Amino acid sequence: MTDVPTSQTNIAILILAAGSSSRMRGGDKLLEEVDGRPLLQKMAKQACAVSQTVLICLRPNDTSRRVALQGLECVVVEVTDASEGMAHSLRAGIAKLPGNCSAVMVIPADMPDLTQSDLKTIAQSHEVASDAIIRATSADNHPGHPVLFPARLFGELCCLTGDIGAKNVLKRNAPSVQLIKLPDEHALTDLDTPEEWRTWRDNRLR
Repeated sequence: MTDVPTSQTNIAILILAAGSSSRMRGGDKLLEEVDGRPLLQKMAKQACAVSQTVLICLRPNDTSRRVALQGLECVVVEVTDASEGMAHSLRAGIAKLPGNCSAVMVIPADMPDLTQSDLKTIAQSHEVASDAIIRATSADNHPGHPVLFPARLFGELCCLTGDIGAKNVLKRNAPSVQLIKLPDEHALTDLDTPEEWRTWRDNRLR
């Protein structure tokens, strides 16, 4: 792991990985193998290829997930109150951003269809519309993730509570949201149960 860079003006990427995988019945969805590596490692590696500032929110003492991140140029942010909801991970991550970030791209860690190309698409959209919220959609226009927030909204994100993430920030700033299509269901696919993982793998083989 490395310290948060402080001299590079960039789009930071914040990966939310402090969930408990409670529906996996003892397994960890973020350690499920995708393309030959744990999902969390895949997500972090893709993010590191797109941004020099990558932060990963984890629960304290989450040794297995930390091991999956070894050797990657990312920063682990411990979320002591992760059990109180996603907003607490967002707040913890935003608080650790370097002061010269122009935006933060927020990605739930349990989205195995997202690719490095997808992340680049969202980042490049910020370069064109630097004041907009950039939100990915599926190919048929259903909003999903990643969501990129410009720096002017960091203060709002730091005030979030509960388990609804940044929905209220998106609602309050709806005129600023720009939707960007990603292929197929890349922006929507998240897998929470062993059955969903089994179905997803079966579909990949077809």
